[in-house]
Amino acid sequence: MKYRKKGIKKEHHIIEDGEEILHELVKNGLVKSVIPGRIKTTPKGQPGNIRLTFQYETNSGAKLLLKKGSTVQEVFVITEDTQKLREYLKKRFPKN
Repeated sequence: MKYRKKGIKKEHHIIEDGEEILHELVKNGLVKSVIPGRIKTTPKGQPGNIRLTFQYETNSGAKLLLKKGSTVQEVFVITEDTQKLREYLKKRFPKN
């Protein structure tokens, strides 16, 4: 079943704790819409902190990767300002 809730398209599940971060992007006006993709995990799943990284620009916005441990989910977003989104993600999720 496909539907939207607060700017997030609900076709696939979202990685645990990831929905809050995606809502934060919509609430802060960084993105207009979020389309989560399939979740990929390795057989030896490792725990870890949630993080969101910018991958590349698309025609309508950007592709992001939502990660938690060894679990990864592609997330496509519709935005008018990819640079502002990229800068926000660098500050919010600095590389260790």
